[in-house]
Amino acid sequence: MLKVAVLKRLGSFTLRAQFEAPTPGVVALFGRSGSGKTTTVNILAGLLAPDAGRVELNGSVLEDTATGMRIAAERRCIGYVFQEPRLFPHLSVLGNLQYGQKRAAPAAQPIELERVVALLGLKPLLRRRPHQLSGGERQRASLGRALLSQPRLLLLDEPLASLDVARREEVLPYLELLRDSLSIPMVYVSHQLDEVLRLATYVVLLEGGRVAGQGTVNEISLLPPLRSLVGPDAVGAVVDGQVTRFDGTQRMAELQVGRGKLHVSVREVTAGTRVRVHLLARDIILGLQEPKGLSVRNALQGTIVELLDDDHETVLVKVDIGAATIVLARITRSAAVELALRPGMSIWVLVKAVSTRGHAFRLSGASGDS
Repeated sequence: MLKVAVLKRLGSFTLRAQFEAPTPGVVALFGRSGSGKTTTVNILAGLLAPDAGRVELNGSVLEDTATGMRIAAERRCIGYVFQEPRLFPHLSVLGNLQYGQKRAAPAAQPIELERVVALLGLKPLLRRRPHQLSGGERQRASLGRALLSQPRLLLLDEPLASLDVARREEVLPYLELLRDSLSIPMVYVSHQLDEVLRLATYVVLLEGGRVAGQGTVNEISLLPPLRSLVGPDAVGAVVDGQVTRFDGTQRMAELQVGRGKLHVSVREVTAGTRVRVHLLARDIILGLQEPKGLSVRNALQGTIVELLDDDHETVLVKVDIGAATIVLARITRSAAVELALRPGMSIWVLVKAVSTRGHAFRLSGASGDS
């Protein structure tokens, strides 16, 4: 468990952050620029001392101002990957990786060089110098160096922010692989929702230096503070499902979600793979009766939980589709009145499979995989 309760004043800005996140996993610090994300990770790293508070990782106290306890940054065994790769220009990729090894504590459980090279696809790059690498390759090498320092916590401060879209897409699969292959807790700073959806196992929302919400990705997707952060077009529920069948020709997976099946557009997966889907509220259609003769592939029966204010023209309808799985649908207020929608009412949720393209993310391999 990562436990944080800190206060830090920096000029006119004040950070008051308090959260507890399960480990291992990827804890995403999500929020607008200036919300306190980098200040928080700098306190975790020991690069910045809080004015008051306590930081604890898996039962080990890193900082406690009440008792005067403070472990120096170089003794915290924490890896830090910054926005801009900070590789030594005079060393090859292999030399940079070996530098990370030298920084490891003697008693640390070793992550082997060969494994890191394989996980991050670095073998073809080992003899190159940083100036011979693309931005994505430099960031992968930085990740490798941080991992080889044998960290008990890995901090990633918007590591993809300086990359273009193509380079981001190059690095993201490696981050997913690290999440699924290693049991090192990670704190991932981002203001990009798609990165959080792909990587996070737990989310802390920061707004104006305060924690506006925290929980699993599924829980956070339903909170009003997130809706105000991401804007109306990105509002929607995040649901997890397990692949029961995959059509490689159509690149369409059938997921068990709630009490029903959901067909989504996704890259190649196998039966048993867990997939996370962001169902945008704008793409959901509601019906009073089971649909027939429609091109819509997905029809899930559920129960209305709540009707929420959205804006002066629309409402958000919160629907339970079984197994505590919630979806959000945005409809006009006039439609809600005409359909006489109310909590407890049975409803059909319709989702176009094509609308899930780019919004479905592989979480792990078949059950039993690490």
